[in-house]
Amino acid sequence: MTLPASDRPDTAESELPEGADVAPSTSGSVATDYAVALLAGLVDAGVRELVLSPGSRSQAIALAAAEFERAGRLRLRVRIDERSAGFLALGLAVESGFPAVVVTTSGTAVANLHPAVLEAHHSGVPMIVLTADRPVELRGIGANQTTQQPGMFGVATRAGHDLEAPRSGPVDPTVVRSVARAAVATALGAPDADRAEGAPAVPGPVHLNVAFREPLSAALDSLPAARPEPVEAASWSDAARAAAVRVEVDVEPATVVVAGHGAGPEAESLARALGASLVAEVSSGAHFGPNLALGFRALLGDAELGGAVRRVVVLGHPTLTRQVPALLTRAGVEVVVVRGATADAYDPGRSATVVDAVDVVETAGGAPDDRAHRAWVGRWVHSGRRVVGDDEAAPDLEAATSDDGSARAEFLRGEVALLRRPVTRRALAETLWRVTWPHDRLVLGASRLIREVDEVVPGKKIRVHANRGLAGIDGTVATATGIALASQVDDAAPGVTRVLVGDLTLLHDVGSLLFSDGEVRPRLQVVVGNDGGGTIFDGLEVAATAPDDAMRRVQFTPHGVRLAGLAAAYGWHHVLASTRAELDQALARAWDGPVLIEVPLAR
Repeated sequence: MTLPASDRPDTAESELPEGADVAPSTSGSVATDYAVALLAGLVDAGVRELVLSPGSRSQAIALAAAEFERAGRLRLRVRIDERSAGFLALGLAVESGFPAVVVTTSGTAVANLHPAVLEAHHSGVPMIVLTADRPVELRGIGANQTTQQPGMFGVATRAGHDLEAPRSGPVDPTVVRSVARAAVATALGAPDADRAEGAPAVPGPVHLNVAFREPLSAALDSLPAARPEPVEAASWSDAARAAAVRVEVDVEPATVVVAGHGAGPEAESLARALGASLVAEVSSGAHFGPNLALGFRALLGDAELGGAVRRVVVLGHPTLTRQVPALLTRAGVEVVVVRGATADAYDPGRSATVVDAVDVVETAGGAPDDRAHRAWVGRWVHSGRRVVGDDEAAPDLEAATSDDGSARAEFLRGEVALLRRPVTRRALAETLWRVTWPHDRLVLGASRLIREVDEVVPGKKIRVHANRGLAGIDGTVATATGIALASQVDDAAPGVTRVLVGDLTLLHDVGSLLFSDGEVRPRLQVVVGNDGGGTIFDGLEVAATAPDDAMRRVQFTPHGVRLAGLAAAYGWHHVLASTRAELDQALARAWDGPVLIEVPLAR
């Protein structure tokens, strides 16, 4: 929608005579006055993180943001590339749970935010996109850096406002403050007129497009006094809770709880309450607990075990396997989908019962801890352990303490040989998982490696994130940087953020390695499994029939980039971890800045 100015001009900016009435204003620039009022409203509503990319039309917001940072009321992050800035804001919001603001100038700068906006939309991540624009009289006449910015993101935003800064002042801070507060509330999922009554709140992006007229900025002498009124995250209404579907504990257990990305710990609790086995993707937030079944791809495809499933309860957004949608579309399987903070309920068969909440009811004939349910869960858990197994033979611990010196020596030689072995994908996944603890953060890029982690790592209650809304490789380093910065705001906060990516995922977001002067450089380890190209495509069915040279050129896409030189160019540490011992040392070391850990992998 367009919010009209108090005085909409009739002439184009270029036609205004010298000394025309573009004020009075507090600062000498209505653009600056409006930018200050808007930022003050956002900060008072609880915003603490602002990411911006440089530009002329957005200069009033940028310079005002610098003053808010100087006053200690805002944390400012500057990035040259708008796509990187968008995903940095996404990561900040993922970790904090509160919208970050991303600021750009007009034109293609706005379009570069689209991938991050789409990811935020599909993942239910709050974000405020604040874009500078030409005023209405300069649109549609071929003016420089001018396009149709209002509505550019389509259905991917929860709300969009085309804000006309007035040509003559003064700016009414009360009106601007209400716009800012409403934007924060909507980004956090506040119900709006288009949402069905009683539906749960769904966070996401909000677009504020501000048209600035010249003069585009002026000196700023002071900031308005802080009037903090933080906006609370929206919660389910009483109507939504009352509409929770009753799910009974089966007399004959045959239920699986599927926890996709972002399901949260509620999925693990629900599995225990139902006496159900738990299939939990690694970024679900539910990859732990006594009901967790590892190796679930094989288990779901097993005729005896997977074929016995009669009911599936889905939380979150499953994206990492074909076996889950195959199960949900199988005849004779009842599917209940719990709608979460995402744009769409996951219902590949278009036949599920979609609900806002589940109310577990024990029946006279069944309880989650009875013998039948324990046996059902036990079959899944033990079968999963056998599927995953171990890619290394168990060491002979008796030899380590043997009275026979030659036996002890042989044991030690074996241990040394193991440390000198090249790193496999499985070893990389297991090592990263082993060294990550609750005070750390683990981010997984879209590649073969996230599937390796998902398949083999045991249950552990740690913070894991992956951009699985659209499951693209876009902005993974930027997202991880945002998570690292937000989790390390307190200098005394422990923990390291590690991001596991393939080489193509790194190269796709290489610009996010750049930190501007004066920027905080967090404790961040970017671990790159470098197999020279996109080996994930080797698993496609077409790889068995397509010409090798064609597959290599258009799918594998070899690159030959020297990552050590790349790291040096961006001022990062670099270490080559070719063996397991080198990988352990690199991950355990306390680096004095971000580090790129390169792990060579065989194709």
